[in-house]
Amino acid sequence: MKVVITDYNKMEFEEEKRVFESVGAKLEIAQCRTEDEVIEASLGATGLINSEIPITRKIIESLPELKVIAKYSIGVDNIDVEAATENNVFVANVPDYCQEEVSNHALALIMTLTRKIVSLNQSVKQGKWSFHEGVPLHRFSTQTVGLISYGSIARNLSKKLTAIGFKVIAYDPYYQSANQETNVELVSLEELMGRSDVISIHSPLIKETYHLVNKEVLELAKPGAIIINTGRGSVINEADLINALKTGEISGAGLDVLEQEPMDVSNPLLSMENVILTPHIAFYTEESIQELKRKTALNIVDVLQGGKPRYLVNNLIKI
Repeated sequence: MKVVITDYNKMEFEEEKRVFESVGAKLEIAQCRTEDEVIEASLGATGLINSEIPITRKIIESLPELKVIAKYSIGVDNIDVEAATENNVFVANVPDYCQEEVSNHALALIMTLTRKIVSLNQSVKQGKWSFHEGVPLHRFSTQTVGLISYGSIARNLSKKLTAIGFKVIAYDPYYQSANQETNVELVSLEELMGRSDVISIHSPLIKETYHLVNKEVLELAKPGAIIINTGRGSVINEADLINALKTGEISGAGLDVLEQEPMDVSNPLLSMENVILTPHIAFYTEESIQELKRKTALNIVDVLQGGKPRYLVNNLIKI
């Protein structure tokens, strides 16, 4: 049984090796840059572990022995899931590996922006020692955070937000009933924008969410609202957000994900004092990476042992 890692960021593979050695599978590690390189490295493979390189229909249909593609991530937008399903190939992700990390990162951005920590730090370092530099500030208990998408990470965040006083509402057309323990009210996107002091995005990137937050939606925002994005960069139309920040329609933003990563040095966001940028790091702790690696490998092992991946994406597959 052959398993191929198609591409990777800087990492070690001891965790994966231990998992595959336990079932007698051979792990091969490649760093592919093109479709043809993936095909060449993966001939005869039963499973692929993928990071960022697109896994296209051509790749899938060129690998007749392929049974499963496991992604080192939550999102699978770089994998042709439709082609995989048509060819009876499982697609799996790890949707629960960084819930604590991403929700904590979003919370840190929310608290930093609502308390104006960065701008106050800058003003003090410029010799301005006055609380007037922070006016106005408001109690958390007077503010509403609107969550766009109410998946597991957003639900984790909502518990933390309500614990420190924020009111939380959410928009998610795919979620049927809010968790009553967190007192979260489900509302329309339009209502969320109009009521929220902070808008925190947690959506996956699919056809329906591409540029979901655009000029028309931003114009619905409550005056002075703040935008947080720890979901996917392209859920926001970045050009529209930049314009809203320039005009003051949006008073600030905390962005861990962007439409183009790494970002271009000419991106106007880099020079905006009311914007906090982090380099797509919300998912990361040493513990979350080890969990991700182990669970990704176990998705493959499930199939090698005749079952389905524990974190199956294309659940309509017929085999």
